[in-house]
Amino acid sequence: MTRSGEVAFQDLQVNGVRLHVAVAGPTSGPLVVLLHGFPEFWYAWRHQLPPLARAGYRVVAPDMRGYDLSDKPVGVEGYKLDLLASDVAELVRAQGRERAVVVGHDWGGVVAWQVAASFPNVVAKLVILNAPHPKAFRRELARNPRQRRKSRYVALFQLPFLPEFLIRRMLPNVAEFFRGTSTRPEGFTDEDAQRYREALSRPGALTAMINYYRALVRFRPVSAFPRIDVSTLLIWGEKDVALEPGNTEDLHKWVPNLRVVRLPMASHWVMSDEPVRVTNLLLDFLGAPASTASPAEASGDNEMLP
Repeated sequence: MTRSGEVAFQDLQVNGVRLHVAVAGPTSGPLVVLLHGFPEFWYAWRHQLPPLARAGYRVVAPDMRGYDLSDKPVGVEGYKLDLLASDVAELVRAQGRERAVVVGHDWGGVVAWQVAASFPNVVAKLVILNAPHPKAFRRELARNPRQRRKSRYVALFQLPFLPEFLIRRMLPNVAEFFRGTSTRPEGFTDEDAQRYREALSRPGALTAMINYYRALVRFRPVSAFPRIDVSTLLIWGEKDVALEPGNTEDLHKWVPNLRVVRLPMASHWVMSDEPVRVTNLLLDFLGAPASTASPAEASGDNEMLP
C-alpha cells in the first residue's frame, strides 16, 4: 500500500481484474464507494475524498476497469455493464463489508444504477451525479431531439480506431476540454490536466474507456431493469453539455425513495464546479457518524488533494 497525504492506494483483485483503488478514512467507518466517469479516474473525487474521510467514513475510489492504473481487459465483451456492476459488488466484499453507500458520476453513475438493480443487498444508499436512470434516458431519447443531438457522439464511439485517434489528438489540450465544458474553469488546474493526460495516455486506456460505450450498445444487461427501492439522492448540474435536464423528471415510479437536487449553475463536472455544495449534500444525505464534524466544517473551502 502506498500513501499520498490523506489518501492511500491499494491494488485489489476483484471479479478477475486488478483494480487500483484510492482509500481514505478510518477502516471501521461506514463504507462509501466513489465511482468516476468518462474520461476520468479516482482523481475525479479529489474534492470529496478528504472531507468524507475526516467525517468518519471509509472512502474507496477505484480506477474502474480500463482506466489509469487498473487492468484493461482486451475486447469489448470485457466491459459489459453486468461485469462492471459485479466489480463494484466484489470491491465492497473485498473491504470486508456486506453493504456500502455507492456514489457514481457519469459512467460511474450508470454502473451505480446497475449495482442497485443487480445487487440491491449491497447498496445501503445510492447517490447519482449527472447520470440518467436507464428508463428515463430511453424516454428522453425518444421524445427529446436535443437529447438525441447531444448523444450523437455515442454513435461515433462505435467505430473502430477513429475515436481513439481523435481523443489522442486532443490530449495536449485536455485542460481546454474540461475548462470549456465547465461552469468553473478555474476548477481544473494545470496540475489536474497533467494528471488526466497521464491517465489517458496509459497503454490501452483509450480503447478500454471507449469500449464502455461499445459494450453498452452491443450487449444488454442480463435482466430487465427493476424498481430501485433504496434511498437515493440524484445531484444534477443543469448546464450539462451531454445530458438534458428532462432526465431528472418523473422518476419516482422507478425510484420511489428519491430526492433530486438540481444545481442550476453547475455543468456535467458537478463535483468540480461546486465541490463544497456536493460534499455537503453527500454528508447530509449519508448522515455523518456521531461525534464528527458538521457538513460545513468537514467540507472545508474548495478542499482538494495535494
